[in-house]
Amino acid sequence: MSKILIIEDEASIRRVLVKILSEENDTYKVEEAEDGIKGLEKIKSEDYDLVLCDIKMPKMDGEEVLEAVKKIKPEIPMVMISGHGDLETAVNTMRLGAFDYISKPPDLNRLLNTVRNALDRKKLVVENKILKKKVSKNYEMVGESEPINHIKEMIEKVAPTEARVLITGPNGTGKELVAHQLHEKSERCNAPLIEVNCAAIPSELIESELFGHIKGAFTSAVKDRAGKFEAADGGTIFLDEIGDMSLSAQAKVLRALQENLIQRVGADKDIKVNVRVVAATNKDLKKEIAEGRFREDLYHRLAVILIKVPALNDRRNDIPILVNHFAEKIASEQGSTVKKFSAPAIKLLQEYDWTGNIRELRNVVERLIILGNNEISENDVKLFASK
Repeated sequence: MSKILIIEDEASIRRVLVKILSEENDTYKVEEAEDGIKGLEKIKSEDYDLVLCDIKMPKMDGEEVLEAVKKIKPEIPMVMISGHGDLETAVNTMRLGAFDYISKPPDLNRLLNTVRNALDRKKLVVENKILKKKVSKNYEMVGESEPINHIKEMIEKVAPTEARVLITGPNGTGKELVAHQLHEKSERCNAPLIEVNCAAIPSELIESELFGHIKGAFTSAVKDRAGKFEAADGGTIFLDEIGDMSLSAQAKVLRALQENLIQRVGADKDIKVNVRVVAATNKDLKKEIAEGRFREDLYHRLAVILIKVPALNDRRNDIPILVNHFAEKIASEQGSTVKKFSAPAIKLLQEYDWTGNIRELRNVVERLIILGNNEISENDVKLFASK
């Protein structure tokens, strides 16, 4: 059932709207409020999929109701009802966040189309929220060890700020999880998080990938193309393996950080960008600086906040939690029942030398689930998890 609230001080208009909507679709549950104050009380106490609200009302007008709803329940689409001569006000409500407006007396087709479109929009918003939660779960940080709790505390403090962050740690430790958490908990969470693996892009293409290019800038540049910095405008760009970036690309990234300006390859026009930069590396950047492979000025721009992700060997207490987490996740992906790991099996896994870190542990857990018994035993670990 789609729950619709009509806020209208004229009883005759309310009756018409209720009749039209009730007869149009028996899945519409329509409720009424005779003024803005009562309507807002209903919105605060109940969940609605759509609100139709008159603009001109005593006590509290439609614009005031709209502004209040956008603060407390911004996901609810608001359709404003305008009388004769209210057109300018109706248009202004669109700027304030109204989904649409309809005029009195309501045109049947326009009313029904507007209601259907608004409900579709609400459904899409809800689906996107569910999807975002699922995506967010894929990047949750699992563990309760002291190093991981310290990182979680740092994320809570740093994420809401605009500070740039440099994440360090060996391969496979989950540096990308930290980057996602920083974005998800920031004010930029509704804007894009753009990931760039600097090690996976050839050095001659990295500048084009980051900053875009214009047609004819090089042989294969057959049309203008925006880069990752433009795609991340308003959001976050995650520069993974930044230690592998060429010195010429480093110089352009430095300018982007200093001036919030970039230039597409082959162009001389500056483009303003508003991007938060989070970077990660498995290299010792101070050593890279000493050997002339990394710019010291860029390092200091990036490393406003340093977060060091520990190797799995330094957080062995988290292995039982991680094993159970991966077992549940793999079972969900494969549509199978969750396999349990015996205490001796877990103990043996805790004694291993995890050079591949979390990534390696996840692969071993999957192998044991596929090849092991219904309960993974110590013997299964010896047979199938050998190094």
